[in-house]
Amino acid sequence: MPRAPRLDAPDVLHHVMARGLERQRIFRDDQDREDFMRRLAALAESGALTVYAWVLLPNHFHLLLRTGQRPLSRSMRSLLTGYAGMFNRRYRRSGHLFQNRYKSVVCEDEPYFLELIRYLHLNPLRAKLVEDFSELDAYTYSGHSALLGRQEYPWQDTTTVLKSFARRMRLARQEYRAFVAEGARQGSRPDLQGGGLIRSAGGWTAVRELRRGREGYVGDERILGGTEFVERIRHEVEERKPQEQRQPEITLEGVVERVCQAVGVRVEEVAGSGRRAAVSRARAGVAYLWLEWLGHSGPAAARVLGLRPQTIYEAARRGQQEAVHWQRVLAAPSQSE
Repeated sequence: MPRAPRLDAPDVLHHVMARGLERQRIFRDDQDREDFMRRLAALAESGALTVYAWVLLPNHFHLLLRTGQRPLSRSMRSLLTGYAGMFNRRYRRSGHLFQNRYKSVVCEDEPYFLELIRYLHLNPLRAKLVEDFSELDAYTYSGHSALLGRQEYPWQDTTTVLKSFARRMRLARQEYRAFVAEGARQGSRPDLQGGGLIRSAGGWTAVRELRRGREGYVGDERILGGTEFVERIRHEVEERKPQEQRQPEITLEGVVERVCQAVGVRVEEVAGSGRRAAVSRARAGVAYLWLEWLGHSGPAAARVLGLRPQTIYEAARRGQQEAVHWQRVLAAPSQSE
């Protein structure tokens, strides 16, 4: 399987947002929110991305993140497809959960980094999910509470943000809170929303397809930044070769191959009747990756793994105990590449 081209150019800041189909709720209760956060945490802990700010609202979410070596499109596919699959199974529904594709804006760090953190974290107040700033401080499903030390999310990079305010942690948190409180008085910020949040789909892939010359890029709302930054992005995107292709979707057979390679068992063994520990572990890894991480249905995996349909989900739960390990296995190139 060929490796994915680095369409996101590592170390790029993105504002990402996705809404529910027809504005329906994508988070019905805390269990849903916790599942989404667990998936986001796994991506951050694996080094796929760095999370600076985030907020979960009933029918959409916002993320401010920086890409690592893994293209943003792969990380978002894992996050959204996996979550949607879990959501559909839990509520016995079918069909799309999210409206179109996720929206992405490539952002210039200066002067937008702190402004975007403030803008994202004020969303619960603007949406009237909380009544005042004190309730916002305690809002669990946002990076704001972690920056204030109210919640602990080890996967969120709070250090980088707080160091922008002061060297001492206590003072940094005070300065950060005052900065966010000041933003609450500013009201809506169209300059930070970016038309890209409405019209941009596909991240840098869509930007690469623009062929309107320099003026088209400078005016492109998929990019939030000054002229020099936009010009640098233009050059980086144009340097991507036209023949670059998207990484093919990984197949169930591909998942089995990678897991067996990592565990040290033969592919034929996982479909047999063997019950030795290594084979059982491989089945659990495949079940977790296919059902929970990639968001596919269980019957096909059950047939390949020689399991009954009713036991495939139990295998996936066992595999989830090594979630980060299996995600790294899936991200690594296989020996057949």
